[in-house]
Amino acid sequence: MNKEFIKFLRKSYNLNQRDFAKIVNCSFALIALVEVGKRRVTENLEEKIKDAFDLDENQIQSITAIIKNFGEGAPPFI
Repeated sequence: MNKEFIKFLRKSYNLNQRDFAKIVNCSFALIALVEVGKRRVTENLEEKIKDAFDLDENQIQSITAIIKNFGEGAPPFI
């Protein structure tokens, strides 16, 4: 899980950073710093996100693939 994953997930749920942080049970500042690349995604934060959004490894891999395809300029659902 990386900053792009968190930002994609947050925006997919139409959440601002503060609301996302409340759901995940962490500070708004942490989410903001992760999204700009000044902090890394720790195992603890990753677990909180998985629990809060009920994500399993298959879902994480699927989201990661979508993000990768976006980054390469290809539409994600082709």
